[in-house]
Amino acid sequence: MADPALLESLRAQLRALEPSGFKRRPALPFGIAAVNSRLSDGGLRLDALHEIAGGSADMADDCAATLFLAGIAARAWGPVLWVVRRRDLFAPGLSQSGLDPQRLIYAEAGDDAELLAIMEEGLRHRGLGAVIGEARRADMAATRRIQLAAEGGRTIALLMRRHAREGADPLRPPSAAVTRWRIGCAPSAPLPVAGVGRPRWRVELARQKGENRSTRYWRPAMQRVAALYLPHWPIERLWRAGRRTTRPPEPRPAASLAPLRQAVAGEQQHACSVPRGGGWRPGARWAREDQPGQVALPPVTRARARHEVGRKDEAATNPFRAMPPDEGGHSQFLDERAREAEPPEAMAGQGSPAGKVGAPPLVTAVHIGSRVEIAAACPAALALGLRPGMAITQARAQLPGLDIRPADPEGDRASLRSLAILAARRWSPIVALSGEDGLFLDLTGTAHLFGGEESMAWHIVRLLARAGFTAQVAIADTPGAAWALARLARTRVTPCPRGDQARALADLPPSALRIDDAASELLKRLGIDRIGQLAALPRAPLVRRFGAATVLRLDQALGRIPEPLDPVVPPHAIAVRQRFAEPILTADAIEHWLGVLVLRLAAALEAEGLGVRALECIAERIDGVPQRIRIGLARPSRDPAHLLRLLCRRIEDVEPGYGIDAVTLHVRRAGPLGPEPLVERLDEEAAPDLATLVDTLATRIGLAAMWRMRPVESDVPERAAARAPVLDPPMRAAQAGKRDDIRQLARSPALHPWHPQWPKPARLLRRPERLDHVIAELPDHAPRRFTWRGLAHKVVHADGPERIHGEWWKRDAERSSVRDYFRVEDEAGRRYWLFRSGDGEHAVTGDLSWYLHGVFG
Repeated sequence: MADPALLESLRAQLRALEPSGFKRRPALPFGIAAVNSRLSDGGLRLDALHEIAGGSADMADDCAATLFLAGIAARAWGPVLWVVRRRDLFAPGLSQSGLDPQRLIYAEAGDDAELLAIMEEGLRHRGLGAVIGEARRADMAATRRIQLAAEGGRTIALLMRRHAREGADPLRPPSAAVTRWRIGCAPSAPLPVAGVGRPRWRVELARQKGENRSTRYWRPAMQRVAALYLPHWPIERLWRAGRRTTRPPEPRPAASLAPLRQAVAGEQQHACSVPRGGGWRPGARWAREDQPGQVALPPVTRARARHEVGRKDEAATNPFRAMPPDEGGHSQFLDERAREAEPPEAMAGQGSPAGKVGAPPLVTAVHIGSRVEIAAACPAALALGLRPGMAITQARAQLPGLDIRPADPEGDRASLRSLAILAARRWSPIVALSGEDGLFLDLTGTAHLFGGEESMAWHIVRLLARAGFTAQVAIADTPGAAWALARLARTRVTPCPRGDQARALADLPPSALRIDDAASELLKRLGIDRIGQLAALPRAPLVRRFGAATVLRLDQALGRIPEPLDPVVPPHAIAVRQRFAEPILTADAIEHWLGVLVLRLAAALEAEGLGVRALECIAERIDGVPQRIRIGLARPSRDPAHLLRLLCRRIEDVEPGYGIDAVTLHVRRAGPLGPEPLVERLDEEAAPDLATLVDTLATRIGLAAMWRMRPVESDVPERAAARAPVLDPPMRAAQAGKRDDIRQLARSPALHPWHPQWPKPARLLRRPERLDHVIAELPDHAPRRFTWRGLAHKVVHADGPERIHGEWWKRDAERSSVRDYFRVEDEAGRRYWLFRSGDGEHAVTGDLSWYLHGVFG
């Protein structure tokens, strides 16, 4: 292994040789310090090719590698293109790994060469978050082309190397991939009861430039999430805005002018030749005070004399203008210049009127139909019994001196999104909104930069306190557990140890699971006051009584079902730069290089889907005096000819002096630029334009070889998903029914067609394959041993059965058909999806034969 000090010295030399400074490549951290420390970029590079292969030729290891790919693609920023050779991917299983089926585009290739060409086209489009391919053979030249296509963008390239034959290592041939991984199944985590535990993988980093291989045991979802709760966000926003406004000076008692009255009267008689008694002028007789603090009314204006015609009587402006404070203004969101030694409690109280004597409590009001209710209340109002949802008339009767201001929910959401963007730039690369008063921060791979998870949480709390905001932070393995602990814990920072969320949530009320009020009230009436009691109940009665949403929230909080976050994407500055070996002096040379730069700028804008609104060109002279050209556009544009034409008109303003050695184009303001799909909300981000990519790929493989998957209302696995066109618009929300529609009587939320509470395999066989030598107890026990494709498997863990009845309304032959599905795990940790034809009691339901239908990772 190379010396770390030597490697750091070489990296420092490379930074010094970079003309524009060292730039860290974008990377996706794993969230495991032991793994991130072995990766040169702290994670998987987003602009590079990575190869993944199964630990063996067994299909279970192949599915483990599939879920590894799906987990990485789920955290990508945009749509995902998955190029396959065979149609065995199971969309419900991929969705449980966090990969939304609406983001996934499938493309089927005829051979490996065509598959690699499709991957290259997808990487060059720059509108995808990830491109995944499955190939058996890929030589050095093909992988080099994919690596070059991925460089310079934000699309990660993932190539799954399948086993060409038994015993052959797919990662042995040379490749241009940055990293090469080998994924295999490992025995699941032990459970205190019988059943299949949380799946684990055996992950081996087979190759990385400059590093040695390492082997670790991983769990699929290793995530540490921090929930940031801002209990008084709307109220503290108003207090902060009040601090920014200029306060009028305090009124002072009027001083007596008696000692100066006679002196002023004598002076005014000789001070001005203009007849007194006309319009307003300083020192006019009618403007003098007859009594201290009182001003006499002006006399009736007389007709002007000839020498006064043309004069204008107006009030003089104040010659002393307000100057900005010496300490400067506030920052965009948080004032980083706040004093470090100032305690958080003192800073948090600066924006609160509670510190002022006699300041009334503050609430915000919102109109709900014809009713005006309290939207938010300050801590003083809450202490007096005022609550959100209370009528304003009742609040005024209870507290006559109440300070009521209109609510601004749109402004609150915009400010919360600004805070999320700031957090994504400074604290964590993945930040998501959590309702109207909080954020989710993915701390995987970032907490060590702040001294650990708890130290990072205190840093966030203190920083927000100095800005005038009250914050509470909780850290757990799941977003649901962190959300509950942040809102119900009594401390500012609540860390939950890894894997201990079940014990931490056991004593909390069920409302902490983010379920609706009706379900929470029903649970309270039934005597279920704690989450621990709810988790101990059987699942089937829970679903029937409370709906699938309650069980889904419970499983997400306990970590049984993943809950992917929808991160905000912070905008980044776009600039292109060109340095010259020899200084340039002429206008023709400047125009030539501007033409080169605008083409590069247009490509960068196109990759971001933006158009420039304000552009600044900076020409750096040898003597260090920059020459600037600023242009603005009425509408966003990235037309190179148009931008060049506007810049060339201002070339004459550039003074080259002794020569210009660098030219840079900075995009100061940008806006989205179509073509974009029509969305229902104007403030919603549109999806990337994939029409050009689809047209390019359709000319190669045909439009029939590309599709998406949509859910279907069917419990039969092979019918649960159906193909959909690639460019279909997303499904809209269901419209409100008619007044006499009986479906409005249903109070439980609609069930998802794929039943996320039941695990689904990553790959589904096109036809179930029959098993031999099955040993199982009837009627409802899983098999103890079975043989599949000539190999015997001994079952050590099993879950089930999940009974699926035939769809008699579609086929009469399925009127009595029954399948009992089991999830089993063998001695090697490979997990399979088996089913028995029949219920084990009635012969009409099936012949009791066993089949293998899918494979888990």
